[in-house]
Amino acid sequence: MATPVFECLRENFPNASITALVRPYARGILEDAPWFDHLVDCNDKNLKGLKNIRHELAPIGPEFGLLLPNTTHSFLTFKFAGVPRIYGYRRNLHKYFLSGGPDPVMEGGVVKPSPMQDYYLELCRYLDLELPAHPQARLYISEALSTKGAARLKSYGIEPQDRVIGLNPGASFGSSKCWPAEHFARVAELLQEKMHCKLLLLVGPGEEAIAASIVEASSATIINTAADKIDLAELKPLIKCCDLLVTNDTGPRHYAVAFNIPHIVLMGPTNAIYTATNLELSTVLQKDLPCVPCHKKTCPLGHHACMTEISPSMVYEAACTALGSAT
Repeated sequence: MATPVFECLRENFPNASITALVRPYARGILEDAPWFDHLVDCNDKNLKGLKNIRHELAPIGPEFGLLLPNTTHSFLTFKFAGVPRIYGYRRNLHKYFLSGGPDPVMEGGVVKPSPMQDYYLELCRYLDLELPAHPQARLYISEALSTKGAARLKSYGIEPQDRVIGLNPGASFGSSKCWPAEHFARVAELLQEKMHCKLLLLVGPGEEAIAASIVEASSATIINTAADKIDLAELKPLIKCCDLLVTNDTGPRHYAVAFNIPHIVLMGPTNAIYTATNLELSTVLQKDLPCVPCHKKTCPLGHHACMTEISPSMVYEAACTALGSAT
């Protein structure tokens, strides 16, 4: 959702040296993109990591930094690294020390929810930059990564002419965002029986048990990627090969947006406004319940109705519509 900002910076500063300070686990998302001259690992949880960031940035000599996170901790990381001017949203304690930045829009004493893509781009508007005419999430795949992805797909028995539907059952946020494994198992049966597709189960670290439960509970033939320990870089060509992605409201959902892949989002406890951009190929299924959105990592009421009441038949019907409109 921040990629339009990166595109904006590169277009407005074509000759600048632009560096991304990014968590190591997410490096693979950005490393093939044309926006950055440098990627620096952001290990800023201890003094050793902070010193390493300062060491990496010193020869680059950044003139200013743009903060996308709202935390005071991220501001202090930039200050420790010697970034002279820092811009970001005027929130939390660091609002008193920023070189500049917009005030968040408030409503009822709290920050008003808005699409994160627009929220981030407001930083560029504050800096008086020319914004993209049609902001769009984008990701890139290098030739080497594309070749590696093609080989992996071939090892799964997936050919270019196959209809492939991806299933993404995990969510690092917490169990409240996860559609039940038995629901994934049943929709896999419906999809394979009616659509004659190959099912690619996309599994991240710590999600092996969820994947195993789905495979065990389903009579469908499911390609389980858990054993291959797919990282966030290798995930890109796998999602790009899909004709449809059925996903919880989590990271791979945004890969589908970036690669223009039709996708069905199983939305539970979060406010859909935050991701309400680039929805042309999105089908968001969310129950209208009094407890939604709660933004809790686990269901505080114990029934998890926001997810359990999204039935496999509802998802199958949405899949039929999505694939029909995409062909």
